[in-house]
Amino acid sequence: MIRVFIIDDHQMIIEGIHSLLQDESGIEWMGSAKSPDELMSFLRKKEPDILLMDINLPQKSGLDLCKEVKEKYPAIRIIGLSTSDQPSVIRKMRENGASGYLLKDASKKEIIEALQEVNSGKEYVNFSVAAALKKSAPNNLLPVLTRREKQILELIAEGQTNQEIANALFLNVHTIDSHRKNMLTKFNAKNTAALIKIAVSNNLI
Repeated sequence: MIRVFIIDDHQMIIEGIHSLLQDESGIEWMGSAKSPDELMSFLRKKEPDILLMDINLPQKSGLDLCKEVKEKYPAIRIIGLSTSDQPSVIRKMRENGASGYLLKDASKKEIIEALQEVNSGKEYVNFSVAAALKKSAPNNLLPVLTRREKQILELIAEGQTNQEIANALFLNVHTIDSHRKNMLTKFNAKNTAALIKIAVSNNLI
């Protein structure tokens, strides 16, 4: 069962996506928030598997909110929702920890596919978003490391253990392990040594 929550300041978008997903087996609708404060209040009580996040919130940029949520709740996977397919926005959202990006005119099939892909640890962008990214950068794009992932990977490369990294960054050891596993999935690396090799050879750390 994939537990889904949405934050969007437009009730019509919330109701539209809810109506598409409410009868889907394997998906549990946990509710919605219209503001960052509402969202953070909800997350203190319950954590969804996937958070659908509007990028253009009036109170705070979805880009900043994505980063904040991922730092506090790294296990939550975030899919950005937007009307824009601007490559710089898409890349920044991914850099801040989002696992996926959907345009608001995405079909029911695309939304469900995105939820399933992201829930299994993969990244997802729908076809039109992928086309925009490809057009802006013909070279094969590597996944982007978030600031926290970069910190952790640099310490892993120095030979530090999960516990030592947790102590250094004042984080829970399970959080470090979660970040490590997410990076292995993100870069399709078989082990930590392969991950470090990819990062070093591409000047990511």
